[in-house]
Amino acid sequence: MKPSSMMRTDTGKMSAVDLFSGCGALSLGLERAGYSVRAAVEINAKCAKTYARNHPDTVVLERDIRTVEGAELLAVAGIGPGELDLVAGCPPCQGFSRIRRRNKKKAVADDRNDLVSEFGRLVLELRPRALMLENVPGLEADRRFKKLLFRLRGAGYRIDWRILRMEEFGIPQRRRRLVMIGSRVANKPDLSQLAKKHARTVRDTIESLPRIPQALRVLHNYMHSRTEAVKNRIRHVPHDGGSRATLPKRLKLKCHSANIGFRDVYGRMAWDESAPTITGGCINPSKGRFLHPVKNRAITLIEAARLQSFPIWYKFDVSDGRYRIAEMIGEALPPRFAATAARYIAQHLIASEPS
Repeated sequence: MKPSSMMRTDTGKMSAVDLFSGCGALSLGLERAGYSVRAAVEINAKCAKTYARNHPDTVVLERDIRTVEGAELLAVAGIGPGELDLVAGCPPCQGFSRIRRRNKKKAVADDRNDLVSEFGRLVLELRPRALMLENVPGLEADRRFKKLLFRLRGAGYRIDWRILRMEEFGIPQRRRRLVMIGSRVANKPDLSQLAKKHARTVRDTIESLPRIPQALRVLHNYMHSRTEAVKNRIRHVPHDGGSRATLPKRLKLKCHSANIGFRDVYGRMAWDESAPTITGGCINPSKGRFLHPVKNRAITLIEAARLQSFPIWYKFDVSDGRYRIAEMIGEALPPRFAATAARYIAQHLIASEPS
């Protein structure tokens, strides 16, 4: 028996723990890459419920991560000390986002910013063979990220981190993310070795949707509550990539006439380009370039989920409210990218094992 075999689950899969799990997008990617996600931590009740609905074999701790200890996670996961393969997580990023910072370098004051250090604490307590963290690019300039790197490297982890463009990995949207991976049992990882994929467009992704399960059709075929003024404004935005810049003066909002605010507001997606970054406001035309390329409406929840690379069957409950579901979708790490990164980590770990 190889020494590393004790680090596999009883199914032969690598084991993982998902921190700040949200609605389960990262775990979906891990599972698709062949991992057994043994435990997850998520403080938000609606996100935790969505996670559990889609990942019934994973134990979800609906808790503030600051109250969770590594030993408790190992016990819940049924894994001994030092036997966990991967800890992955996407700490809250709101305070580091460019929109919240208004393009300034300094993070916006937000209690959640310090949760990055909780990721580091649990990695040190769990001692996984590998780690993976995802966040917005703005994190790179923050002192907390520099401190995290110092702690992890001091604990023996060889780290690589980069700002990656998700569209280079088959995600049909312009989305830049900071991705960090590390290993304590192998050579330094190299994120430049992640498998690139053909760029996908809005047309590829939402023009012809797969058959939507009956239970999820309510997330696609719903009425939009818009005033006549808003409906009229939407009708006048040119199809296939048009913007509010060409609207008649009578339809322009005062703030838009003065060229104040985000220029993509009331813009349409273009069929043969990547979508803009899908955010928590993705079903609201006043939050960005979220109008359908040719239909006089914002994209639907199903379309937003597809642009984030969720499968058509992923279960969201409309009782959670449309805008809360939009936030879950917009805050997620695209599962397709998560799977790509997780496969690379698995190959990296396997290559380090004695033959």
